[in-house]
Amino acid sequence: MLVSEVMLQQTQAGRVVEPWRRFLETLPTPDACAKVPRSTVIELWAGLGYNRRAGYLQDAARAIVDEFDGLVPREPAALRQLPGVGHYSANAVASFAFGAPVGVLDTNVGRILARAIANRPLGRAEAQGLADDLARGTNSAAHNQAMLDLGAQFCTATPRCETCPVARRCRWRTEGGVDPASRSAAVSVRQSAFAGSDRQVRGRIVAALRQGPAPLEAVVARLSETPERVERLVASLVVDGLVEHRGDAVRLVGDPRVRIG
Repeated sequence: MLVSEVMLQQTQAGRVVEPWRRFLETLPTPDACAKVPRSTVIELWAGLGYNRRAGYLQDAARAIVDEFDGLVPREPAALRQLPGVGHYSANAVASFAFGAPVGVLDTNVGRILARAIANRPLGRAEAQGLADDLARGTNSAAHNQAMLDLGAQFCTATPRCETCPVARRCRWRTEGGVDPASRSAAVSVRQSAFAGSDRQVRGRIVAALRQGPAPLEAVVARLSETPERVERLVASLVVDGLVEHRGDAVRLVGDPRVRIG
């Protein structure tokens, strides 16, 4: 569950299924994940993007081994101590894996709360409080999954109110007014364009290095980007703990292979 939640951050579920299976077949326990070179984790992450999350997941596995005797903690507060695990992921793991009576709050759930429950914009703390109140006294895992599905299928950015199963109990539907969801703290805003962005080029650098270590000049040639941009983004990947730059060679952290190119 923890692996799936980290993978699902900012990534569609359809893209996660196969990498999730591949990852758990290779690294089925926190101990197994903690012990392999960072490069192995990054290679298993192929296809998911946001490679920094791969590093966070391994750091979380190491923390689980070092601080929690190799067992994923059950309580949200303890889960939030793990690298890369925020409020949403902690509550999701606590609810879906352990049945903790807490609500999950993502952009889908945030829309439901702002529209159907409050009919006004909500701050994050108030939205989380409402989510928790709704989850208490229920099967929290089933309730939270239903909320996520309702938000993904009906209470979308452009809502499908005519077919929504809770339309008759939705305050926004019955009371009217300006859509409150777009101004709520829990609801995400549109991201900047991916094509041509630093995020895209960083991903291309990591993809190139999955083939093996290489001279920086070879990486520049493969990407058809300016040397200055590639050097800057390689440096950012070094800071994030994903890439090593030694001499004229660049590699994924811990990659034991001889450089190519």
